[in-house]
Amino acid sequence: MAIGTVTATRAAAGFPVAAGQAGDLKVAFGTYNIAAAVAQNDVIRFCKTPKGAIVIGGWVQGEDIDTGTEALDFDAGYETNGVDTADTDAWGNFGVVTGDVSVHLQTGVAGIYLPFAGVLTTGGPKTLLAETTHSILFNAAANAGGTGRLSMYVLYVMP
Repeated sequence: MAIGTVTATRAAAGFPVAAGQAGDLKVAFGTYNIAAAVAQNDVIRFCKTPKGAIVIGGWVQGEDIDTGTEALDFDAGYETNGVDTADTDAWGNFGVVTGDVSVHLQTGVAGIYLPFAGVLTTGGPKTLLAETTHSILFNAAANAGGTGRLSMYVLYVMP
């Protein structure tokens, strides 16, 4: 069963975005509880950043939503905003994601923790020229399970 394209509360039309003072660190975030297993090409929209936001980092975090031999594959990025072209894996082309216990990131706890890389690694901070929605695109469904809570956190400053 697919979920299609769904929108978390903080990415909904009309939800305010924080612009604030220049140079102050801001965090856009959203959480979505996946109640039905995701399928290829499903999208979860998590949050929005304002016009001129300079993305400096972030991460995807959540429950282990693929409890079998891992097959879940997703990318994190941003959608087209009328000025910037969509880049669905700007923040990470994560490949097959494991939620297994890791001694490096979450000692003793199963779950997902994926820091942003992508264009931030290859080009440094990314300026977005219009209000922008940040999302996950699923490339492959989970092998087993496929439900649970995922969150995205986008760190940015304003010029």
